Amino acid sequence: MTDVPAFPQTMDTIIDKPGMTLRDYFAGQALPALIAEAYSPEGYLDFDDVFSNAYEFADAMLEARGE
Repeated sequence: MTDVPAFPQTMDTIIDKPGMTLRDYFAGQALPALIAEAYSPEGYLDFDDVFSNAYEFADAMLEARGE
């Protein structure tokens, strides 16, 4: 996967702080639904799997973008 920045900056003063990658952003967007599923009574996810699943979703989203 590429390290495309989620919120690219162009100002010279913040060049050394590129921020989060698009992969991290996508994983963060998937996280609330995965946490809700882990805590639901019928939940099929173990809480330990939530974070790795978030990145699996992020990787799938990047792949769908052709990255």
